[in-house]
Amino acid sequence: MSDRCDVVYVQVDDDGEEHLLTAPAGAVLRDVLLDAGLSPYTRVTERLNCGGRGLCATCGVRVDAGPAPEHWHDALADRWGYPRLSCQMRLDGDVRIRLVEKVVWGKRETE
Repeated sequence: MSDRCDVVYVQVDDDGEEHLLTAPAGAVLRDVLLDAGLSPYTRVTERLNCGGRGLCATCGVRVDAGPAPEHWHDALADRWGYPRLSCQMRLDGDVRIRLVEKVVWGKRETE
């Protein structure tokens, strides 16, 4: 993956469709996804969420390779197997994620 410390690569599996994004080191994963048109939200939670403050748990993604959990919710998610919050992940290195199907809040929109 990347060998430059100022740019990180984000591999995204969106229901079998692969995307490779680049982002500045230190960027928040949620923002990188939204800027690329890849929403971690559902149709409903895209409008009803906490705005990236780590409170609503609606921007969860599966992390296949990437940073260790740092946010309290992500530590619990890691322990119990829940998706991690994309709004609480600072990209300090390359990451490989999967956008997850949201069944409680309705089907995630894909465009």
